[in-house]
Amino acid sequence: MLIPVGLDNFETEVLNAKGLVLVDFWSPTCGPCELLNMVLEELAKDLKDQVKIVKVNVDKEIALADAQRIIIMPTLKIFKNGESVKDVFGVQSKDDLKAIIKTLSHN
Repeated sequence: MLIPVGLDNFETEVLNAKGLVLVDFWSPTCGPCELLNMVLEELAKDLKDQVKIVKVNVDKEIALADAQRIIIMPTLKIFKNGESVKDVFGVQSKDDLKAIIKTLSHN
């Protein structure tokens, strides 16, 4: 299950988290975001012990999206131990995301 995150719990769920956290900045009016959501649901099941996946609805969380400098949707930001380590833009395949997560988990 993908965890909804907002300004009220971003620090707890992302910045204070140990390990990898993939943050999906999305909008319900974004078609590519919906495609990516299906990939992320599968990824969350496949890699549940390697990465936590959370979602930020930028329409509801404008201040958080601004603070993270989100201008393109979908944008994925990957954090490792609270630090932003990788930004990925647009729809990605599950295999591509798995490869990115594997690389980051070994660094």
